Amino acid sequence: MAAQILIADDDTSTLRTLTHALEREGYKVHTAQDGVEALEQVEAHQPDLIILDVVMPQMDGSEVCRRLRRKPEFARVPVIILTAQSSQDEKVRFLDAGADDYMTKPFHAPELLARIKVLLRRVGERPRDDQPQQIEGKIIATFSLRGGVGVTSLAANLAVGLAQLWGRRVVLVDLAPVAGHGALMLNLVPRASWSDLSTVPAEEIEIDMLNKLLQTHASGALVLAAPSHTEALQSLSPEQLSRVLTLLSQNYHYVVLDVPDNLQPMSVAALDAAQEILAVMVPDVASIASMRVMLEFFDIRHYPRSNVRLVLNQIFKRTDLEQDQLEKVLTRPLDLVIPYAMEAVEAINIGTPLVISAPSHPVAVILEDFAFKISKEEHRKQTPAKPSKAWQRATSRLQEGGQKGLGMIFNRKAGRELLERLKFKT
Repeated sequence: MAAQILIADDDTSTLRTLTHALEREGYKVHTAQDGVEALEQVEAHQPDLIILDVVMPQMDGSEVCRRLRRKPEFARVPVIILTAQSSQDEKVRFLDAGADDYMTKPFHAPELLARIKVLLRRVGERPRDDQPQQIEGKIIATFSLRGGVGVTSLAANLAVGLAQLWGRRVVLVDLAPVAGHGALMLNLVPRASWSDLSTVPAEEIEIDMLNKLLQTHASGALVLAAPSHTEALQSLSPEQLSRVLTLLSQNYHYVVLDVPDNLQPMSVAALDAAQEILAVMVPDVASIASMRVMLEFFDIRHYPRSNVRLVLNQIFKRTDLEQDQLEKVLTRPLDLVIPYAMEAVEAINIGTPLVISAPSHPVAVILEDFAFKISKEEHRKQTPAKPSKAWQRATSRLQEGGQKGLGMIFNRKAGRELLERLKFKT
């Protein structure tokens, strides 16, 4: 069935030119000549992609896009904005409104057609809402009672790492109450968020609603973003969140949760649902104190200790606290140590996880191997039909290390040995 495209532009010459070019490619085209008519046409035809001119009567293209993104049923429809402006400020304004792409007039039709095909292909790669699923997904929570310790960065790298390892459906869920950084770390502009479900009774939440809120990253991972603005400040009830996580785990192989640094009901519901909890700390006294409280809480909730992994993130160049000291205070071994690396900070700033931007970097190696280690057993025990480059890298390191292999990142010599063996060369 041909994809349907809506073009909204008050210039009749542009409408004729684009309509002819798109119909020649086999698309079914609908048109509108002002912003209000564009919204009406979207409701009437449910297009697969929308092209909006910025300057239109009654309502400009940016406002049309912004209003569409407020509706869950249109939150994922690709939008391309046409503009005569090419400034960086204009680009930011369009992306903030929720546009997927923009083109500066005058433009070449072949380039526009190429961009349309890319956007439609991305949408087509998503699972169909009516497709029956037989998945028992694994829910992995990243958590700390202290902010600024790298929880979101770890969650983003794991979600992308899992997607690259297995080529399976992976969702990163940013549960921050407002202005979460999950989408930002993947260089995505949130168009919708879980707050769109806050008024829906738990029993009425369905997977098609969730799918419409997800955004796709180039790695194949999807993101359920946090609310972007304070006017959306609200939370899901434990019942609503439980329903959301149940549906996601039935339709996606991995669900990675970025849990807020508190013990409010929504955070506790997320931790209760997780099969594995990555408890994150940094090497300072305040973080140690927070970790002890976390471990006490986990025991009170009767979380199996085997399901809780202690993660030390070395965000400082130097520290007076050694790993041995931390383990003695906590009376538990650390499961993962992430060494300090300036490249990890740079990766955050550009919105490209280290496992993508520099897969051979020692820290990226540690994170990729860790993603392999916490993957579902059924995946680790079988060779994929089409092994990914990430899978080949991880299994090669496992074979080279013999019995130590991936287990090396789970013992007392964590970061030191791996950094020594895998010197990163710029």
